[in-house]
Parts: sequence; C-alpha cells; structure tokens
Amino acid sequence: MSLAAHLEELGRPLVEEQLKHPTVAGIANGDLDDAVFRSWLEQDYLFLHDYVRVFSRLAWQAPSAHLGDLVDLAHATYHDELDLHRALSAEFGADLDGARKGPPCAAYTAFLLDSAAAYGDGLAALYPCMWGYSTLGARLAGDPPAEPRYRRWVDTYADPGFAELTRRIAQMIDESGVDPVRAESLFLQGMRHELAFWDVPL
Repeated sequence: MSLAAHLEELGRPLVEEQLKHPTVAGIANGDLDDAVFRSWLEQDYLFLHDYVRVFSRLAWQAPSAHLGDLVDLAHATYHDELDLHRALSAEFGADLDGARKGPPCAAYTAFLLDSAAAYGDGLAALYPCMWGYSTLGARLAGDPPAEPRYRRWVDTYADPGFAELTRRIAQMIDESGVDPVRAESLFLQGMRHELAFWDVPL
C-alpha cells in the first residue's frame, strides 16, 4: 500500500465524523441555516487565500516533475474555488471583505503554513483538505441536496477534475520521501483541523 493510500485509511473514520457534524449534515440535507453557511463561506474564503500560499511555498521546493502540478493547484484554488465562494457569498450575503479569521481557521492556516516549510511535511499536512473534500463531495453527491445553492457546493467537490487534482497530490506524497511516521502525525493533525473547521463562528 502506498503512503497516500495508508493515510486515507487512517483518515476515513474522521471523514465519517465530518459527515455527522451538524454543518455538513445541514449541507447534505439542504436545510443548513443560512447564517451558519454564510459564516463558513467567510472563513473558508480566508482559508483558501492561505491555502494558495501553501501551494506556492511548496512549488518553490518541488522537484521539476511536480512544479507544474503545484502551480496548477494554486491556480485552481485561487480562481475556481474562490470564484465559487464569491458567487455563493453573493447569494448568502457573506461579507468577504470584512471577514476575520475565527480560532479554527487561524489555527489551521498557521499549521499548514508552518508545515509547508518542508516539502514532504507540507504535502502530508494539506492532504486532508484535498482528499477530505473530494471524499465528502463524492459521498454527498450520492444523495445530493435539493437546495440548489448547496447542490452547487457539493458538485464542485464531487467533480472528477477535483478528484484528479487530489490524485496528483497523492502521487507527490508517495514520491516525496517524507518520513511515514511524521506524515501520519501531520496528516492526522490536518484531519482534526478539518473537523474543527466546521465549528464556524457566529
């Protein structure tokens, strides 16, 4: 089993916890309170700006074979994901310009930016976000919400293109030479941050 596949096995119970979280369950049912999703959009908008910085920091360290992959990931995050957030934010009345990081967002972004000081560490730390959202999207797409705004969010992360970006990160992890024990620790820390991120400030 590859290292990335091993990390995924470790992460599956924490994905199940996310699926049970009231915020995720509300998205799945299409009945999440607008105020909760509005706050989540604001927090994730701030998160994604730092996520682009993480990809950029890793790109600077990457072997030539994966430089383009990380530039693509930074581009897709900055344009595709943030465009989705801007569109949904307009519908939910989110204040992206006035948003401030809550404790879960601040802790998660600090963890990712610190981890990205080392190439393999950074990949292991960010994999919970890529793989976790791809997995959540696929799971939720099996019985998608009828509410069109939440359906659009699910469709974004269930998209085969997003799954392909996730597979590219998995390949980078497997080729990075990162210590497996350290990768496990960072990956599980990231998964716990993912779970905490659904506790959005109101």
